Amino acid sequence: MTLRPFHLAFPVHDLAAARAFYGGVLGCPEGRSSDQWIDFDLYGHQIVAHLDPAARAVPHANEVDGHHVPVPHFGVVLTMADWRSLSERVAAAGVTFGIAPHIRFPGQAGEQATMFFADPSGNALEFKAFGDDAMLFATSKDPA
Repeated sequence: MTLRPFHLAFPVHDLAAARAFYGGVLGCPEGRSSDQWIDFDLYGHQIVAHLDPAARAVPHANEVDGHHVPVPHFGVVLTMADWRSLSERVAAAGVTFGIAPHIRFPGQAGEQATMFFADPSGNALEFKAFGDDAMLFATSKDPA
């Protein structure tokens, strides 16, 4: 079965800032747009920034492996090479990491590289990568 792209629409309070962040910092090609929304290609997935001038993220977090993970959040599981490249690009752009790039669950089933940061509207994003993609849905019962 071929994995199909997902579609996600989310609020932003400033389309120009969203365009600079998603297009410029993250390198997402831009698709269709209007004065109310912008389509972006996020590693083959369609995300749409919709203008809501009153949009503000409401911070909430749950503890995962000793870090406070923002909820909600979205992102993509990348290859390790793409993950490293993105982490370097985001750091070089001066984006503040909510959770700095690191390895989560080291030596355990589901070991993964992960990082969190927010867009200019406060939408939390997580990008992760696995040394072994078979660990994507690993459980604590699975050998690492």
